Amino acid sequence: MSGMTPIPMAYGKRPDDLEVLAKSALLSRLSPRELGTFLDTLDQVALPAGTAVFREGEEGEYMYFVLEGRAHIRRGQLELRPVGPGDHFGELALISGKPRAATVEAHTVMRLARLSRGSYRSLHANHPKVALAFVEALAAAVGDALIAMTDGVGLLVRQRSMPRRTQVKVRRDGESVEVGTGTLTGTMLPRSTDGVVVGATLDMKAVSLDTAIVSDASLAPLTLATAEGRAVLRRGAALAVLEAARRTHASARVRMGPPLETGQVVLVEGEADLEALRVAMTSELKTLVRTRVPLVDEIWALDEATAFLSESGWTDAAALLPSRRGATVTLVRCGETFALGMGPVVPTAELLGEVSLLPHPRGMLVSLGPSAAAFMPALGGAVVDPLATEAAHPRHESPMAVEQRRWARTMGVSAVGSFGQYCVAGQVADLIRVAEGFHEKWIGRIADEIATRRDQIRAIVIAGPSASGKTTFIKRLTVQLVVNGVRPENVSLDDYYVDRERTVRDEKGEYDFEALEAIDLPLLHADVARLLTGETVRTARYDFIEGKSHPGGGKARTLARGDMLLLEGIHGLNPALLGDTLPPESVFRVFVHPATTLPFDHLNVLAPEDVRLLRRLVRDRHHRNYTAADTILRWPSVRSGELRHIYPWLPHADAVFDSSLVYELSVLKIYAERYLLEVPSSHAAYTTAHRLRELIDQFVAIRGDHVPPTSVLREFIGESGFEY
Repeated sequence: MSGMTPIPMAYGKRPDDLEVLAKSALLSRLSPRELGTFLDTLDQVALPAGTAVFREGEEGEYMYFVLEGRAHIRRGQLELRPVGPGDHFGELALISGKPRAATVEAHTVMRLARLSRGSYRSLHANHPKVALAFVEALAAAVGDALIAMTDGVGLLVRQRSMPRRTQVKVRRDGESVEVGTGTLTGTMLPRSTDGVVVGATLDMKAVSLDTAIVSDASLAPLTLATAEGRAVLRRGAALAVLEAARRTHASARVRMGPPLETGQVVLVEGEADLEALRVAMTSELKTLVRTRVPLVDEIWALDEATAFLSESGWTDAAALLPSRRGATVTLVRCGETFALGMGPVVPTAELLGEVSLLPHPRGMLVSLGPSAAAFMPALGGAVVDPLATEAAHPRHESPMAVEQRRWARTMGVSAVGSFGQYCVAGQVADLIRVAEGFHEKWIGRIADEIATRRDQIRAIVIAGPSASGKTTFIKRLTVQLVVNGVRPENVSLDDYYVDRERTVRDEKGEYDFEALEAIDLPLLHADVARLLTGETVRTARYDFIEGKSHPGGGKARTLARGDMLLLEGIHGLNPALLGDTLPPESVFRVFVHPATTLPFDHLNVLAPEDVRLLRRLVRDRHHRNYTAADTILRWPSVRSGELRHIYPWLPHADAVFDSSLVYELSVLKIYAERYLLEVPSSHAAYTTAHRLRELIDQFVAIRGDHVPPTSVLREFIGESGFEY
């Protein structure tokens, strides 16, 4: 019996045991002789105070009668009831054999009598009258409990609307079927299609597999083939990992770090033996999977949740709740670990069978396993492994990112909730000034480093993923370089694309504009070599409308003595970009991306990729008249290109500029909310649009009046002091 540590004692029947059992409502109808017969069927065990008789989710076959001592029954953190002499518990395991639905923990030293399914069968065979009286009493007790529960639920829902129909129509796979109101989504979906089914879309909104269908709706599977599906599995895996940490090392400060494409960073704060902790947590994670521990959404009253989270030490989550508009909040639970419900999770740990924990410099990496990794893009015939890249060179751990987290904590901003308090208190202008000043300081540092090596460096290359703020960074870096007496000559790699019909195609047969082969490298190398010798060169120009390259069709450029060539493009970190035209030590490579984001609580973290997506859809809708739906549908292809052509070369960067701004989501919200609402509910992009709307709803909106004209954020919201 898991969790039970019996203490030595004499296991004999005592005269007063019959008196105690006679107090039981189940056994009160038995005569003294029958009660003695029943007692002979029972085993007896003793437990010290603090011992778990059994835990929620464990397998079991015994029901128990309390002979001495007291215990508490709880489900998750909810105290159900105390039990003492004459009380019983655990009868559902005797009847059904299903996993335990609650945890029972001894409050004092206890002596228990227990009945197994095998013992009951023996009682039924040898003493059928006693067995019949017992099972009739057991059925009556279960019925009384059900009536009491129904009455309690009735009180809770009395103020709420009840279903108006018993049947609803569900559109699935091109057909419409009628099902009973309350049917769970998971019962109507296959376990696998083009990927493992981990969730569902109900009217294009992502939901868990145990969501009840209460109105006519369209239903489709959510699989690991999509980023939204992998997010469902990742949230469930992260919650289970936190529960494993609680069970194995409750004093360890473990929280989730940035999400990755096929996993997530696990942060371990303070002193800890990381490898020993990882091994212990891995073992406990396997136990959660084996025992099929449920992952449950619970709706709490806002005040109740705030008090509970505060008392539990989860202050980040508690600080976020006062800005909520509603009267309730969803918490998600695994075992005794609670967190804010910010998206669907898998319904049971059984679906986490492929999840594992890998080493990472700051703690660990959650790996979602081979089923999720199979949907990563390929490069050179091999599937890209984002976790291997992360373990070798963490993408969010540059010196600037570490320093940015430090100053934010100094100002009391460690999470979205504490930032919201800054906004409400009217102090956000100070925070904006510090954030922008921090950016300027680091741009100046990079310019200073380049200037000190001016006799060696001939070219500066700027790289970064989409919507990273590269363009504004280059403008500001140029200013700082000129201050240091260095004049950069800017050349865009976009002007060196090959003709569209010569562009390589990806595995889907579509043009791969993010491949290095899409660049006319021989032409680029020739122009760079001539520039470095002091020649005046008309660089290339690319006509994006015609899809044609025009060698020599661009601006005439000359590098005077002491000038530096400045190249911008996604391939800037790839040594093959410049080939042999320059020795490696003559090239200074800068990687630009938003790396530092705020957590919502110990489970949920704002993903840097979502920051970039929101930046891009605001810019594209605001300045280029592309709809948010268009941007969202294009995003998976953009992300695929980054994984293949950008992040693998991150170790080659001489400097990393973290373009994130702690306040930017509150400003972007003003624009993004409207643009996301423009996405029709029937559109394929709606699932992501709806998730992003719920994400930005966690932020207190602020106007951009205090955003300076030179800010990276102005590149996306407009009114920049630079010309682009």
